[in-house]
Amino acid sequence: MPVLTYLTALMVFQSAAPEGSPRPTSATGFSVMDYGAVPDGLADNTVAFQKALDAAGKAGGGTVTAPAGRYSFSGTLTVPKEVTLSGAYTCVPSHAGVRDKSDERPEYGTTLLTHGGAGKEEGPAFITLQSNSVLRGVCIYYPDQKPEGPVPAPYPYAVAMRGNNPAVIDVELLNPYNGIDASQNQRALIRNVHGQPLHIGIFVDEIYDIGRIENVHWNPWWSMDKGLFQWQMDNGVGFIFGKTDWHYVLNTFCYGYHVGYKFIKTKGGTTNGNFLGIGADDCQTSLLVEDSAKCGILITNGEFVSFNGPDPTMIRVEKTNTGSVRFSNCAFWGPCNRIAVVDGSGTVGFGDCTFTHWGHNKDERKLSAIEALGGSLLVRGCEFQEDKPQVVLREGVERAIVSENLIRGAERIVNESKGVVVVVNNAAK
Repeated sequence: MPVLTYLTALMVFQSAAPEGSPRPTSATGFSVMDYGAVPDGLADNTVAFQKALDAAGKAGGGTVTAPAGRYSFSGTLTVPKEVTLSGAYTCVPSHAGVRDKSDERPEYGTTLLTHGGAGKEEGPAFITLQSNSVLRGVCIYYPDQKPEGPVPAPYPYAVAMRGNNPAVIDVELLNPYNGIDASQNQRALIRNVHGQPLHIGIFVDEIYDIGRIENVHWNPWWSMDKGLFQWQMDNGVGFIFGKTDWHYVLNTFCYGYHVGYKFIKTKGGTTNGNFLGIGADDCQTSLLVEDSAKCGILITNGEFVSFNGPDPTMIRVEKTNTGSVRFSNCAFWGPCNRIAVVDGSGTVGFGDCTFTHWGHNKDERKLSAIEALGGSLLVRGCEFQEDKPQVVLREGVERAIVSENLIRGAERIVNESKGVVVVVNNAAK
């Protein structure tokens, strides 16, 4: 913007402001400090932050900055349309100091200390985004949550995304009970988000236009205490997808959950989307499909590891599934029971995938890498790296093609199906 034009706009804005009200730092910039914020970790900043956000909203949009400091909150915040709430970070931070008893603690940068909503999972999120509003450059921390557990206190979601094109960028969700409610919006962007949500990482539902999730990693940076972490392993879910059309998910990861990625059917419907470079490590079930859209869940370059829990299994497709799920160029490893248990009336396909480390359950039974109970199954061009049973097709399987796979040892493919089955051209040695 030319200098004179910028100065003219700023003078007009300032002359229109009521006498004695805080002045924006620029034509579109506001600071929470001008509205009474106190970054001492003690004072309640709910009112100050909301005043700054509302002022930006009334001005037609702008950026509300929160300088480095520890800001405490007892209530909730709503970011108006066209407004960005921005902290000091320009890249997502990581604070493992609580877990490691080091100085890498959430005491630097812009840290939002959340106290409200304890004991009530249902309730308004700490921060709610509207159309075209953005949260970026902050760490959200729940200081009253106990890292030793054994059962975490429930809280509402840290962030809720509503309207069109809301965004969460460069944000650390250090230890929320529930992370991001990314439902009831269109074209939301979640990019560069790290942390340890204890119960639910991201929930996606009621999306009818393309949503985007990129570079989201859930790691136990906050606590690996035996009691709390076991609760997370028994109850937590990294990512839940309900109704969404054309969701694009890139470079996401979760560690230490009951289920890494869960696909469900809600009142709105099911998921179709493109999942590239996703991973789940040490999850009792890496990926669970209760139902999927007919046009498919496409998973490419995924890495999945399961080796803990009563029945560690990489992939489970439930009897309720009616759609299509395809795995391409994915790797599965870890001392699990089975790579995949497949059921339902839909189609599940594995192409150019690598399977290893299955059949490690305690009673030493010889389990197949893939057990199909129903529906249609495709296993083509994959590599079974261990000399163990590869595939068993149970009676309920309608159709199956198992072809052109590399097999270590003898081919051990059991066909109990009464449907149409083709097993051909597998290279066993």
